[in-house]
Amino acid sequence: MVNNMDTRCDLMLFGALGDLAQRKLFPALYQLERAKLLADGSRILAIARTEKDTTGVRKQLFEKLQKAIKPDQFEPSVAEAFLQRVDYQVLDFNDPEGFCQLNDWRDSDNNELIVYMATPPSMYGVIARNLRSAQCCTEKTRVVVEKPIGHDLESSKVINDELGEVYRESQLFRIDHYLGKETVQNLIALRFANNLFASQWDQNHISHVEITVAEAVGIEGRWGYFDKAGQIRDMIQNHLLQLLCLIAMDPPSDLSADSIRDEKVKVLKALRQITPDMMERYVVRGQYTAGTSAGQPVPGYLEEEGANRGSSTETFVALKAEIDNWRWSGVPFYIRTGKRLPEKLSQIIIHFKPAPHYIFDPDQKHLANNKLIIRLQPDEGMELKILTKDQGLDKGMRLRQGPLELTFSETFDAERIPDAYERLLWEVMKGNQYLFVRRDEVEHAWRWVDRVIRNWHDSGEPPKRYAAGTWGPVASIAMITRDGRSWYEDV
Repeated sequence: MVNNMDTRCDLMLFGALGDLAQRKLFPALYQLERAKLLADGSRILAIARTEKDTTGVRKQLFEKLQKAIKPDQFEPSVAEAFLQRVDYQVLDFNDPEGFCQLNDWRDSDNNELIVYMATPPSMYGVIARNLRSAQCCTEKTRVVVEKPIGHDLESSKVINDELGEVYRESQLFRIDHYLGKETVQNLIALRFANNLFASQWDQNHISHVEITVAEAVGIEGRWGYFDKAGQIRDMIQNHLLQLLCLIAMDPPSDLSADSIRDEKVKVLKALRQITPDMMERYVVRGQYTAGTSAGQPVPGYLEEEGANRGSSTETFVALKAEIDNWRWSGVPFYIRTGKRLPEKLSQIIIHFKPAPHYIFDPDQKHLANNKLIIRLQPDEGMELKILTKDQGLDKGMRLRQGPLELTFSETFDAERIPDAYERLLWEVMKGNQYLFVRRDEVEHAWRWVDRVIRNWHDSGEPPKRYAAGTWGPVASIAMITRDGRSWYEDV
């Protein structure tokens, strides 16, 4: 695909030698170069504290790209051309005077300026103020910040206030990389471009919804961060609530950023608060113990390297969310996420209600509800489970359940499915905010999650144990079984 838009930009990447930049951002920018989407004249300034020069950083990035990019997609000539766009600047982010050097690099205002803060959120305000004092930015500057935006509602307000002192909301691009996934974007097309689903998408036709984001890995050396955050802050407050909003929101008036985000905010406002007396029935938190993963023994959370042996941080959360509005009254959303589960899996399952009058074999009545399975990973795609007559003269009107399946990698085999960060960076370059999170979304999500966390702390209940390699505590199965349902893989 060739870029026909004027998307020339100067990208200042703070934290350029960190894990996120090296593992995700530079590979995504390389793929944009390879797809001829980086406009001629676009430049990248890698900014970090480490004493290096541009030549050394380009060499390091070349080696990192070789490891991060699949061999059939890595082209040395493309990598070399891409790295010619990259310069390096040593900078102490706390030194206001040092920021004046950035103006020396940015020798003209012909290119739009994008500032990407791949740093801890505590640095967002510092960097923003120092950029302002050095007069690096204009009212057109676009600023990208990573989650998490705080660790609760109050801290998120502080960070957003600091950013808001320098930039308007229309300049801020808060990233949730799940929103860049092809399948997540297809939720909007699926729901609002196909009346087959749009007319069935409510409490009259849907019995319940499952959202599962499972990780087979443990904390992967992120103990310092993860033990303070836990699974509910790390995954539910942003990723899973965003998925819930896209499933549950009403049709937007158009595809503009604010039309879509307005509808998502309505969902967050309508989420029923989980009160202390509801916790036992609506929420399960767990922590993995020693077990097996991919056939190999693995330690429990409290036995990981650097662990605090007395930690009560949850590595698993399952909860039942309800939305108090006309569309979703009486439809539970079962949400589940955890580490050291049997496989890496992200999927949404829409369970449709059965036909009001069943006329087939009573023994097969359990098959009588259709399911729409939306896979985010590992194989992005969609699958609709439908019922047909079983084949054969001796089968009579026996039913069988089978899929109508769309697997993106097979159906669109001529095209590589872009990584989420490729899509998000490209949308920033175009100035489109619809895949990014607005401040009020962040704050309404925190308000709901904070209530759950406060209830945990007040109860003093420790997390329930589950063996690594299993689907979480038994209590998470009991939670959905009480409603006469089962998690999809248990059916």
